[in-house]
Amino acid sequence: MRQDTEAVRPAGTFRRTGSPRPKGWTRAGAGGRLRHVAGAVRLEPVDEQNLEPLLSVAAAEAEPEDVMPPVDAPAGWSLARREAFRDFHRASFAGLDGPTRTRMYAILAAGEVVGMVRMTRCDQPGTVETGMWLGRSARGQGLGAAALRELLNAAAAAGMRTVVAETTPDNAGAISVLRKCGARLREDAGKVRAEMCLDSALPAL
Repeated sequence: MRQDTEAVRPAGTFRRTGSPRPKGWTRAGAGGRLRHVAGAVRLEPVDEQNLEPLLSVAAAEAEPEDVMPPVDAPAGWSLARREAFRDFHRASFAGLDGPTRTRMYAILAAGEVVGMVRMTRCDQPGTVETGMWLGRSARGQGLGAAALRELLNAAAAAGMRTVVAETTPDNAGAISVLRKCGARLREDAGKVRAEMCLDSALPAL
């Protein structure tokens, strides 16, 4: 991710061994529906109603490797890769207590789906790890920070105490988003590790 983007790669080197869940910040976005509101940004749990709009944004404004784990399929947004995208997100419909221990949210700005943010339970109790991606046209507008703030609210409502993330030292966009959300950052082994305590008040934007 360049300095003017706000995105998180959901697969690759930050993925926990043996897990297909999205992991880490990188370059590169049933029944009643839970909604979290922060100005023009709203989060909706990914479900069958918003999965196709999310796929449309991903196919038009992101590369497959930036929004889903690698799959054995033709390059680009082939039919096989689109179906793998659907399967990947459907696997987390059960949320934090489901088999993937992940809750994915579609990010909506002015009522339109523009990306995805998620939280995944860590082995440490009360802790979740987050990742995000935004379509290219939604980057550089402050939507990443607004979406992450809403994710922090959702994590607190789920009883979490800490949200963590990872990026690389040259990923200025992600580092800026994390700082805006009060993250404590430390560099270790070529990675920037972020920790956000949900007991602390968020800094003013």
